[in-house]
Amino acid sequence: MKNIFTYSTAFVLGLALVATPEANAQQFSKRKQYNSVGFSLNALNYFGDVTPTTSFASLRFGATRVGAGVSITRRFYPRLSGRFGLAYGRITGDDALAADESGPDSRFRHNRNMSFRNDIVEASAVAVFDLIENRNNYLKRPDFVPYVFAGVAGFYHNPKGLVGPNNLGLNQGQYIALADLKTEGQASAYSKFQASIPFGGGIRYRINRNFDASLEIGWRKTFTDYIDDVGGKYAGEAALTGSNAQRYFGNDITRSISLSNASGEFPGFTNRGEARGDVGNKTDWYIVTGVTLNYILTPRIKNPKFR
Repeated sequence: MKNIFTYSTAFVLGLALVATPEANAQQFSKRKQYNSVGFSLNALNYFGDVTPTTSFASLRFGATRVGAGVSITRRFYPRLSGRFGLAYGRITGDDALAADESGPDSRFRHNRNMSFRNDIVEASAVAVFDLIENRNNYLKRPDFVPYVFAGVAGFYHNPKGLVGPNNLGLNQGQYIALADLKTEGQASAYSKFQASIPFGGGIRYRINRNFDASLEIGWRKTFTDYIDDVGGKYAGEAALTGSNAQRYFGNDITRSISLSNASGEFPGFTNRGEARGDVGNKTDWYIVTGVTLNYILTPRIKNPKFR
């Protein structure tokens, strides 16, 4: 997966370097630059510990949730634009639905029975490189333009867990924020503010003089393993003394489907030091697929002054 990320980023940055100001200054003047604003409808999925398998690109389409976003884009050169965006969306995961209870590689996750939802607010800045250039003004832009993009982003997240049947006094059906519970016995809670590397591609279509529509898919490589609140090992019952909610989401065996009761296959699976998430310190990802309507802000044309 590291190779995919490294090669993709290097490819996009390499293409962007081709579109340097020196190479295009004579063909694309500042008078041809323009801005556009976009409104997006997105679909979000996630890759992490609460997915059908532990491999990258393992997702459950039934967990797809809707999001939305706004953006502003500045066209700098025939191929190169800069885009700043704000977006909101939700990701979800559920072992009971994602993991096969009879699968040799998923029986444990089905028995673990973790579930979460996480509302993400993201701010991003990316470079967009068009594979078809336009040396003219916005009125003569191509009808179809495939493009790639890469950049940086920051996001706020706060995973929550759903309370099921329990004997701890928690209200069934309630969602409880998990980060501050330190469900794996962490010394300090993981940060709700994180960074990511967004990259991907899409295709843009010219509707008319001022409107474009685009279809885009983008991956977010995060630097945390806790957007699903699952990332390490069980802390053990003795270490979870903060609250009943911490005990329920961190170690309570009554929350699990507990195949161990029927087959003895997973005895003591919540004991201290037992694996709770993927082995190998893997980080979580989320993916955003969106349709965007862009409105081009008609640039002012400055006529030269004659004396």
